[in-house]
Amino acid sequence: MSPDLSYRGECITAVSVSDKKGERKHNVESISLRKDFGITGDAHAGSGHRQVSFLAEESIKKMQLKGLDVRPGDFAENITTKGVDLLKLKIGERFKSGNGVIFEVSQIGKVCHTRCSIYYQAGDCVMPREGIFARVLKGGVIKPGDRLEVIKDAKRTK
Repeated sequence: MSPDLSYRGECITAVSVSDKKGERKHNVESISLRKDFGITGDAHAGSGHRQVSFLAEESIKKMQLKGLDVRPGDFAENITTKGVDLLKLKIGERFKSGNGVIFEVSQIGKVCHTRCSIYYQAGDCVMPREGIFARVLKGGVIKPGDRLEVIKDAKRTK
């Protein structure tokens, strides 16, 4: 029996990686995700709970309206989404890409111990408030244009 999906139509608009922590990520054509690890070739991959980061395109547009020249990946997010209300997701909720990669929300927002260049330009940064982090429960390849579906009533691991 397939899972009951709470909503459909959301999509991935960009996928991004970086070789080093603390730098903006660059957009790539696709990313390969490994279960309990994250994105192959990304500096933030590993067995921790923040394996993959997400930020909504709508959040990036807020910063553009403040006059910043920012794009997907500039906030160090791995996956940029459109139409997904990331802030309504709760820790433990699961969602999947159209080709079956499954994520579980592990953290909402983050503490910025050092201010990034975006903060110094605008006096604000959306990632600490509006970004989310997830663990990879099932790996695979995703790319811009792939759909996202929140899995309703999925059994949570935490």
